[in-house]
Amino acid sequence: MDIIPPGKQLNRNFEATGMRETSTGETAAFVSNVVLDGAVENWLVELEHAMKKSMQQLLAVSIQAHRGKDKEKWITDVQGQLLITTGSIQWTNDCSKALGSISNGKKNALRQLKKKQVAYLTRLTDMIRGQLPRLVRTKLVALITMEIHNRDVMERMIKAGCSSVTDFDWLCQLRFLFNKEEGQFGGICTVRQTNCNLDYGYEYQGNNGRLVVTPLTDRCVLTLLTAKFLNRGGNPLGPAGTGKTETVKDLSKNLAMYCVVINCSDGREPESIQKAYWGSNNDVFVYTCLTDTQAWTLSRSVVYFLAYARLGLGGASTSSTE
Repeated sequence: MDIIPPGKQLNRNFEATGMRETSTGETAAFVSNVVLDGAVENWLVELEHAMKKSMQQLLAVSIQAHRGKDKEKWITDVQGQLLITTGSIQWTNDCSKALGSISNGKKNALRQLKKKQVAYLTRLTDMIRGQLPRLVRTKLVALITMEIHNRDVMERMIKAGCSSVTDFDWLCQLRFLFNKEEGQFGGICTVRQTNCNLDYGYEYQGNNGRLVVTPLTDRCVLTLLTAKFLNRGGNPLGPAGTGKTETVKDLSKNLAMYCVVINCSDGREPESIQKAYWGSNNDVFVYTCLTDTQAWTLSRSVVYFLAYARLGLGGASTSSTE
């Protein structure tokens, strides 16, 4: 976080001007400064609101800049998280139009879109081969990783003969939509998959890497996102080191939600889990990931509490939605 001390800009108190990712130095300015004065719990809430407000504005600016021809300037100026989100919104729009064209008789629309995607990837790989600052290179690596997945999805839809926006091969994909009629800055982003419709969280994630998305990852995301939409929990199962926790964390990056990872060792007590649930229950845009949750290593009281707390949180979320 970027903070200016009192008196530097005729300010009487400390003020936060924006967010900063320490490892690469990426910054995201607030729409307006946040005064850091008074009770901590009050100005922390103001900081969160300022973060989401600024991310909404920056996403709208990124979408507008993406329509231009200078993609190199777009990649340099825009935050890495918003590069991926903007690309996902554009990919969703392009695929929807191509599938609509196929329904109207233009059979090669999706194949032509795939060629366009391959050309775009070639342009990005040519750019990454050059001399780039660490910040730009990190953004490019994550962007290329996600755009390759978009290309693979197109190829799978072509092989499956997908010809309509109502085909399951398209509906099961993670789709990002930008509604221009809502929001303060010209639009609000929403995320859809099958019958699920979730709000984009606008949590600033920083300029961090992304996982390579495989078909197994897609199936895990489909299950976990449906569970979240139904106010339930998910349980990825597999041997140690296979990416269960990282898959949940990467899904939270897709949704721009804060992910809290808690290691559930055999020394865990119900009181410690209770404190974690108290914190995450106060925000609908929080993922709580309990790692290494093995029933045979936890005490019976902890297992009972986990089941009871999950049931209570699901019921409370359903009641608030209704």
